[in-house]
Amino acid sequence: MVQPTLEQLSAAVRASWDRKTSDTPDRYDPGNPARDQCGPTSLVVHDYLGGDLYEVEVFTGGVRTDHHYWNRLPDGTEVDLTRTQFRNGETFGPAIVLPRPTHVSPAAQARYELLATRVLGALEPPTRVDHGQIAHVDQGNGAIRP
Repeated sequence: MVQPTLEQLSAAVRASWDRKTSDTPDRYDPGNPARDQCGPTSLVVHDYLGGDLYEVEVFTGGVRTDHHYWNRLPDGTEVDLTRTQFRNGETFGPAIVLPRPTHVSPAAQARYELLATRVLGALEPPTRVDHGQIAHVDQGNGAIRP
């Protein structure tokens, strides 16, 4: 697959969010779709663009209420596709660089895999084949798969 631009990746990620990709599915709000998507989103961005993973503690009214994750690309650009989730005066503690996690809960792994699969599907160009079926062309070797 051809390396997507940041704009293409951002659009594909945002289009792929829903309750099933949220870190807290019971709090999912279609009016704030970025809410609790930062964990899987930062990993998918890292898959495509590399760089560093960052984490901060989130505070509401001086009380720690959450954690937040985003990316810094190798060229120094910060990419935070989920920053818009914060709408209630939340503040952040100091940022730390995290190593890519090697072990996560099965639920977190499932959310990441679902988001990664959806983003890949959104980035692959569809190709028409027999009887109008949609297939995807693997741009690495030209193979067509349904």
